[in-house]
Amino acid sequence: QVQLVESGGGSVQAGGSLRLSCAASGVGFSGYTMGWFRQAPGKEREFVARIGWSGDSTSYADYVKGRFTISRDNAKNTVYLRMNGLEPEDTAVYYCAVSRSRWNYPAPQATAFGSWGPGTQVTVSS
Repeated sequence: QVQLVESGGGSVQAGGSLRLSCAASGVGFSGYTMGWFRQAPGKEREFVARIGWSGDSTSYADYVKGRFTISRDNAKNTVYLRMNGLEPEDTAVYYCAVSRSRWNYPAPQATAFGSWGPGTQVTVSS
């Protein structure tokens, strides 16, 4: 069972940048696709980005494309989310998650991901 812990959240002004980290421990990082999701107050959890087990495959939600970059360091069991050009609409709790199955690249849906971290708050002021 993998345990995930996010860090790097905070409060920034519009246009600012943050880098989120998600450290994984236990069994279940190598060979798994990792994803970032977010949930704003009163809204459903939504997909942000995902990265395949080797790091070669990535995809992004349209509303973050060109501003956010997902990456991973398999030697450190860590996945990152670099967020540039932050907007007030990006305010949310950000979660990392690991795919339910190994060696595949699941759909960008929360149901395709199993273990989740507790989340880190990102607040963007105008």
